[in-house]
Amino acid sequence: MALDAHEVEAADGTRIRLWEVPRDDTDTATLFVHGATYPGLAAFGPPGSPDSWLAQAADNGTAAFAVDLRGYGDSERPASFDADSTAPETVPSRAAAAATDVEAALDRIRERFERVHLVGYSWGSIVCGRHLTGSGGSVASLTQFAPVYRPAAEKAARWAPGEPPSPARRVTRAEARQRWDRQFPDGDDPSKYRPDGAFESFWDALADSGQSVPDADEPTISAPNGTLLDLVAAANGDPVYDAADISVPTLVVRGSLDPTATRKDALTLYDELGCGDDREYVEIAGGTHFMPLERRHGALFEAVAGFQKWC
Repeated sequence: MALDAHEVEAADGTRIRLWEVPRDDTDTATLFVHGATYPGLAAFGPPGSPDSWLAQAADNGTAAFAVDLRGYGDSERPASFDADSTAPETVPSRAAAAATDVEAALDRIRERFERVHLVGYSWGSIVCGRHLTGSGGSVASLTQFAPVYRPAAEKAARWAPGEPPSPARRVTRAEARQRWDRQFPDGDDPSKYRPDGAFESFWDALADSGQSVPDADEPTISAPNGTLLDLVAAANGDPVYDAADISVPTLVVRGSLDPTATRKDALTLYDELGCGDDREYVEIAGGTHFMPLERRHGALFEAVAGFQKWC
């Protein structure tokens, strides 16, 4: 898989990494926006993965881009990232700031491509929603994959980053694997759902990124906690964006085993969308929150590609 790296600058001067699987024989591109913990390349195109979403999107006729939002991957770390604690308003990488990173990425992509599809993943769906409703921007279509919109109120305590909030958190390799494994049905071998080597390719991409913590006692990454404050706000009934203000064609898609992006929440988002008949809901059996790297990834990729072609 050919892979190009670009550097773009957000409105406030923050340096943002933009990854591209090039396709020069088309006027259409897709921009993928990652979730709350893992950056663009690990989520959508880990090197060594034979069936990455970036590669599949390029095979389907669009140039494929993935952004590392501020504090993630190889993008610039906000100044407050390394503090012990901070005031809530200065916790890095809230969706409002990350939406300006998406805007900068889209501006760069539009220099070469007339049509751009947007794909948000988990917290990235919040960032995409904020971008489309906050800036007045438009895209050919929006996919909200594994979205978190108005989650159950009891999740707020689990996501809370402390008081005062910690600006960032650490995740070990073992914790990342455990989180993924816990989403599979009890008693089932993870290999039934996750191809051999998928976790290793995923973690290697993380370890090679700017999120790696070199002085940790075990393989560890760090991630900004502004994302958690956005999730807490959503669970407390104050989502970062109003789905009724989204007018572009929108696909809402989740895996049936996903405990984070629940069916109830995904359908709430679908029902509140303001795009009328230009919307679709898809649920894929046997997929977890990490479905792009699992055996059911083909069904996910095909659903999104088909929706984009319809648009």
